[in-house]
Amino acid sequence: MPEPTTNYTSPGPEPTATAYRTKPQDTEQMPGGIPFIVGNEAAERFSFYGMKAILAVFMTKYLLNASGEEAFFSNEAAKEAVSWFNTAVYATPVLGALLADTLLGKYRTIVSLSLLYCVGHGVLALLDFEPLMAMGVEPKWILFLGLGLISLGAGGIKPCVSSHVGDQFGHRNKHLMSKVYGWFYFSINFGSTFAQLLIPILLLKMGPAVAFGVPGVLMAIATFAFWLGRHEYAHIPPAGGKFWAETFGPDGLRALLNLTPLLFFAAPFWALFDQTAHAWVLQAENMDRAFTLGPIGFDLTADQMQAVNPIFVMILVPLFTYGLYPWLGRFFEVTPLRKVGAGMVFAAAWFAIIAL
Repeated sequence: MPEPTTNYTSPGPEPTATAYRTKPQDTEQMPGGIPFIVGNEAAERFSFYGMKAILAVFMTKYLLNASGEEAFFSNEAAKEAVSWFNTAVYATPVLGALLADTLLGKYRTIVSLSLLYCVGHGVLALLDFEPLMAMGVEPKWILFLGLGLISLGAGGIKPCVSSHVGDQFGHRNKHLMSKVYGWFYFSINFGSTFAQLLIPILLLKMGPAVAFGVPGVLMAIATFAFWLGRHEYAHIPPAGGKFWAETFGPDGLRALLNLTPLLFFAAPFWALFDQTAHAWVLQAENMDRAFTLGPIGFDLTADQMQAVNPIFVMILVPLFTYGLYPWLGRFFEVTPLRKVGAGMVFAAAWFAIIAL
């Protein structure tokens, strides 16, 4: 274990000893904590997208009541339930951000809410646990409890993990940040691809307990991987009460105002894109899903169709990062906002095709 680092947290002659660094390393190299964060993200996204991939199909084809009889959701009810879950996942980041910035800091917020996240997966793994059903516990309420805990965990850590990546970079190595975020995003799609291909098979072949339990195991691995890197991270202390003054001061309000137009464009995109977890899955039930690659033929399940998106992302991230963006940089500055804007234009066209 590394020796405690001495940091000055306030003016005065006496230093405060802490087990962790509170600022980035002064180096031109890659921060030591990045591999732990990227590994954590791949496993955590496997757990989340693996669980989410099978939700609509589970609700409409597998859900039973306490008596062991079919209690399937209608297609429309399943869409509504998954949409409410998505809503919770994207609302709770506000709570996670406040907790991290005012009280716990990002590291402790991520670890504590990841443990809650693991408990949520554990609850879902009990969906066909016969002793609970014998006691009259309705699986529907087990489902809602598990999803509620996962929404608190997944949503709570969402604003912390990506900003924790940025905290690891100082002035001398900040030029590496864009590439790291590219690979960070790649790890998200790497984890989700395998989850969306594997977990539907587990649901089909081995039932809900295994299908929901495996993502829980991966979430536990993700939490452990993140904890292993604790002495490699820069742990930026929470701002406490200063957070409110900075956020609602002149500079903070100006930053919020500048970001507002981006939010107006992002909200419709995610509202449309998140149909991939319910409406598009249920639509895929009525599609011909047989594929042939040369002499190899295979059939995809409806919920496995979601894996197409992260597969394309993994192909395009390195092509864009090392090919297209450097080439475009010869003609104009390729900023993050320009990337987002161009992506929105293309996405609008593709959503129109889907509507047709």
